[in-house]
Amino acid sequence: MFDWNDLRHFLATARAGSTLGASRVLGVNQSTVARRLDALEAACGARLFERDRNGASLTSLGDDLLPHAEAMEKAAQGLEHRLGVHHRGMTGVVRLTCSELMATIGVIPAMGEFRSLYPDIRVELALTDAFLDLEKGEADVAIRASFDLPSSNLIARKVREEYWAMYCSHAYAQAHGVPTHEDDLASHQIIESEGAMETLPPNVWLKAHAGPDANVAIRCSSLHNVLNAVLAGLGVAALPNGLGARYPELKHCLPIPHGGAIWLMTTAELRHTPRIRAFMDFMAPHLAAMSRQLDAPRP
Repeated sequence: MFDWNDLRHFLATARAGSTLGASRVLGVNQSTVARRLDALEAACGARLFERDRNGASLTSLGDDLLPHAEAMEKAAQGLEHRLGVHHRGMTGVVRLTCSELMATIGVIPAMGEFRSLYPDIRVELALTDAFLDLEKGEADVAIRASFDLPSSNLIARKVREEYWAMYCSHAYAQAHGVPTHEDDLASHQIIESEGAMETLPPNVWLKAHAGPDANVAIRCSSLHNVLNAVLAGLGVAALPNGLGARYPELKHCLPIPHGGAIWLMTTAELRHTPRIRAFMDFMAPHLAAMSRQLDAPRP
């Protein structure tokens, strides 16, 4: 029979992509992580990771077991959270900043469960695609998509890797065809981004390949509006795969060679505040599980 602590090391390694990364997350030696994985694999009678100098990747069995391990983690955390509420009596406000889309598909659906665990913690949402300054107190916690490592002054948990692609609606594809190569973008109607969205690497890539004479159908200042423009059949646009795969009306056209990550962040001063830690401990596995279900791009 396996040990729950071994599953913790399994999940940390799967999320970090290496035993070294898992050791940093768990605050233990890398050798401890490796020993725990060995014990779990021995209990399972099969390899769960392929380990080499480049890191650790899940085997097919490990990938099959991952959602079950996450379900056990969630159940254990639920028990721990309820005990924590009883003993600490956590109250107060958590001010969260994220995009409107992230709130819609990731945060708000989880708030019923969070409220049942922590009825005296109130979550306030500051919804924007711009980055509020956590260190200046503009928010307590942020969920952000980033293509670079977050500021070293912030405490960041990587929820998942995020990959982008070009998408259009099926109606647009029927009327105008589909770009299957970056050189095709110059002949398509483009949905461009502006403001904070304009500087994201996928949008910089799109603008460069569409060219200076691009047929720009519309410019949008938020990912939410970009999505709605694509759904309306106005043209092709860069979207995260996890978002594009959520809508059967959308067609995956071609991948974009720029990957980033979704991060859950707070400041060093707030990381051990009970209500902040409770919120982050709850949201991290919830967002990871939700996002993984949406990863595969639609054909």
